[in-house]
Amino acid sequence: MEIWINPACSKCRSAISLLDAEGARYTVRRYLEDVPTEAEIREVLERLGLEPWDITRTQEAAAKELGLTEWPRDAGARDRWIGALAAHPKLIQRPIITADDGTAVVARTEDAVRDALSR
Repeated sequence: MEIWINPACSKCRSAISLLDAEGARYTVRRYLEDVPTEAEIREVLERLGLEPWDITRTQEAAAKELGLTEWPRDAGARDRWIGALAAHPKLIQRPIITADDGTAVVARTEDAVRDALSR
């Protein structure tokens, strides 16, 4: 499994601690440094079963500058949202764990991390 993290994020550190405590094998992706491509974001969205606006941190400064809260949330705007996430990775909700079974979870809670571990 892989976990996308921002090391400054307490939820990310908690998820890593739980993965370590459970002896999980995983790789860390510091997604602010190793920025996901639009294709990778599309793949993760498919694995999550979510839309790009579902994983967007709309309270970030970049989101406010872009006016994201005013953007349509429909199929016609999907590529625009994905482009914004790729251009401004800080907007991506974290941590995201891609599980071994091909699914993914936004692992902001202990339950979500345990869910990823069970897959």
